[in-house]
Amino acid sequence: MDKIFAVLNQMESDGVIGRYAIGGAVGSIFWLEPITTKDLDVFVMLPTAPGGSLLTLGPIYEYLLARGYSPQGQFIIIEGWAVEFVPPGTPLVEEALAQAVARDVNGVSTRVFTAEHLAAICLQVGRPKDHDRVIRFVEAGALDAEFFETILRRHDLWQKWQKFQQTYLEP
Repeated sequence: MDKIFAVLNQMESDGVIGRYAIGGAVGSIFWLEPITTKDLDVFVMLPTAPGGSLLTLGPIYEYLLARGYSPQGQFIIIEGWAVEFVPPGTPLVEEALAQAVARDVNGVSTRVFTAEHLAAICLQVGRPKDHDRVIRFVEAGALDAEFFETILRRHDLWQKWQKFQQTYLEP
């Protein structure tokens, strides 16, 4: 993965993308035991065209195609991985991107969502696999309870969290 992170760092340096961070299943691997996943979710601020407000993935595809990477559906295959570039779609994801933390992977720096933001996003999305991931974060002791609670309250997820606890975490 370090090769992918080097590509992402170069894209950011070249101005093709703004700030990026790793989220989703791969992001959770930085905080939990490894799991099997087929793709890498890269949450990214996309620069807008001068004088415009429309966000487009076009420059990303042009940049990567020129370097020999190929599209496959919604993904671009980079160093053998299906990579999806995702603009932040909610205030919670915007905050997660802004507060992402630096991690070193084989000498290559990257940014990753905090465990607390990843768990809050999973709670917000609410698919069965997201519920499973929240349980894994809790069982692993990966969450700073005070920081997590602050995030949940700020993004109006506190009641959802209480219901989740009653359903999945209490005997």
